[in-house]
Amino acid sequence: MPSKDEVIEQVQENDVEFIRLWFTDINGILKSFAITQDELETALNQGMGFDGSSITGFQDIEESDMIAMPDPNTFNILPWRPKEKAVARMICDVLKPGGTPYEGDPRYILRRALAKMEKMGFDHFYVGPELEYFYFASPECPEPIDQGGYFDLTPLDMASDLRRETVISLKKMGIAVEYSHHEVAPSQHEIDMRFDDALKMADNMVTYRLTVKEVATKYGLYATFMPKPLFGENGSGMHVHQSLFKGKNNAFFDAEDEYNLSDDAKAYIGGVLKYSPEIVSLLAPWINSFKRLVPGFEAPVYIAWSRRNRSALVRVPLYQPGKEVATRMELRCPDPSGNPYLQLAAMLTAGLKGIEEGDDMPDPMELNLYNLTEEERKAKGVEALPGSLEEAIARTENSELVKETLGSHSFERFIALKKKECEEYRLQVTPWELEKYYHIL
Repeated sequence: MPSKDEVIEQVQENDVEFIRLWFTDINGILKSFAITQDELETALNQGMGFDGSSITGFQDIEESDMIAMPDPNTFNILPWRPKEKAVARMICDVLKPGGTPYEGDPRYILRRALAKMEKMGFDHFYVGPELEYFYFASPECPEPIDQGGYFDLTPLDMASDLRRETVISLKKMGIAVEYSHHEVAPSQHEIDMRFDDALKMADNMVTYRLTVKEVATKYGLYATFMPKPLFGENGSGMHVHQSLFKGKNNAFFDAEDEYNLSDDAKAYIGGVLKYSPEIVSLLAPWINSFKRLVPGFEAPVYIAWSRRNRSALVRVPLYQPGKEVATRMELRCPDPSGNPYLQLAAMLTAGLKGIEEGDDMPDPMELNLYNLTEEERKAKGVEALPGSLEEAIARTENSELVKETLGSHSFERFIALKKKECEEYRLQVTPWELEKYYHIL
């Protein structure tokens, strides 16, 4: 963990001229401004001021002064920029004038959820997200650059060099990568980061998304984390593996249990299942997200859990002897387009609420839920996630859990932004409508 003095030393040793200060708006869109090395010491000690009223979901104009306080632990030199007069970055905590945390800062919202976890006796919230994305020929239209499928190798997979350079860039920025591969849909890919503590992982997730895009741009291509860019093909999801630890011990593991799950793990899973309809607007936060969350495209919409059945919302990977630390749950409905800080905070608080309330984990559903009729699913007590962003926001708006997670400031802004998005979409006349109705009505 570098100190402020060590950051200044690294800047001087590596000929770093510009330092980009990063933070996200409420939607998870990365924001940045650059300072020169001459301003670095001031920034590390006092932060740098900016106009919060121009950031989506932040302050009103009459109280717009904000401070970006760089976190020295996030200092990295950007590998895609020139080595001479190099460019580095630090991720910032957003503060109010006077130095207190800004309640609308997504990073602070996750910090607050982690503080609650620690008060409940847990030391780590480990997460391992699997972010999928697409490479396309240009930003203008989603034209695939290959027709590869799951795990296909070259020549079908034309993006091997892009993934290779992306992995190398991520490693240079201190992000451990486990593997990369072609995904199911044409031109769809995945690079999996090794699990880590939630705050560090959220920082890594925003870094990952930008790195993928920067490398694609270098090759004259465009990378997108849009959940459903291609009609009739699988969308991009972000399965999130998660577990709680006490010290070095996995609080989810119990050797005596039928499923090798502790009572805390079962209650955590029960809480995530119970509150999933309320938090899904954070996990899959766009109109387009719900074009992915439909049966038949490997997107889980049914609120159930299983060990091997990937049609369920939650999967608990089978225990392997000697791998107690790997005991975890996998939530399969999130997508990679959202705000990582808010997504991880929502999952954590839902699970913690399950532990607080002693929620029961239902019996597993090991059959393919896509093959059941609606009547059969209802008979088994299996409910579905909301079918649209509009339905999801209606559930979120009445959620005390989400209001507690976000705080009233961000809660109100998030609801207002998403209602506006739904209204804008409702007013559109789409090409599908013109093709379907224009010539017959």
